[in-house]
Amino acid sequence: MGNGPALFRDAADSRPASFSWSKALLIAFAFIVAVLVAMPAFAQAAPAAPGAGDAVDRALGQLGGGQNGSGSMSLSLQVLIIMGLLSILPGILLMMTSFTRIIIVLSILRQAMGLQQTPPNQVLIGLSLFLSFFVMAPVISQINTTAIQPYAAGQMGGTDLIKTAGAPLHAFMAKQTRVKDVTMFAEMAKSGPYASPNDIPFSVLLPAFVTSELKTAFQIGFLIFLPFLVIDLVVATVLMALGMAMLSPTIISLPFKLLLFVLVDGWALTMGSLANSFAG
Repeated sequence: MGNGPALFRDAADSRPASFSWSKALLIAFAFIVAVLVAMPAFAQAAPAAPGAGDAVDRALGQLGGGQNGSGSMSLSLQVLIIMGLLSILPGILLMMTSFTRIIIVLSILRQAMGLQQTPPNQVLIGLSLFLSFFVMAPVISQINTTAIQPYAAGQMGGTDLIKTAGAPLHAFMAKQTRVKDVTMFAEMAKSGPYASPNDIPFSVLLPAFVTSELKTAFQIGFLIFLPFLVIDLVVATVLMALGMAMLSPTIISLPFKLLLFVLVDGWALTMGSLANSFAG
């Protein structure tokens, strides 16, 4: 464990050689599934209060859609489906927000400055996430007001929750998507024409939105790259004129790039421009 505490080192050394995290996770998952499957049986064996049996039957009917043990099997399948969705849900949500454009622009900025690992990837991802939260704050607030709070108050069901929560996100994506990209994917799907942006299905809007975000991100990255490219050309020309062809222009141009970026307050300018790019 390197320079970690002695307690952790001793615990690590005392583990058997055949220890496997994958086996441990598999055993834990099997235990959780077994507990979920056994819960209805324990519920039937336990003494119930007056009127509680009907509530349990209704709950099992909603979860499993059946009786005589079919509810427990359906519950297990639901757990498996939910765990599978949790693995892909973060990626889907990130692709439906402003995160894609922001992380690409920041990566191009780092490459244009000639910095390979500064800022680190964790810092870039953190900046992109927090700026994405800032940009998506109106959409998140609208979803909370129109969908989450009524659902928590029992005023709407799960289907209405999904439909209502998707409307603000759909409007945001449609506003940032080019008509050309929507037309291209609509023709490929043999769908449309659409009377309004609200009529565009998610199956067409999602790929069109991602394509538009990639194009916009590379356009912004090109404009960011130009001033740093000019500095590289000037430094390379001066070195060639001085007969220093063996000296790497990157080493000489890096301090000038950093100086220019600091003088123009580059981080504030970049982050503000990225946030304003979603306002149009």
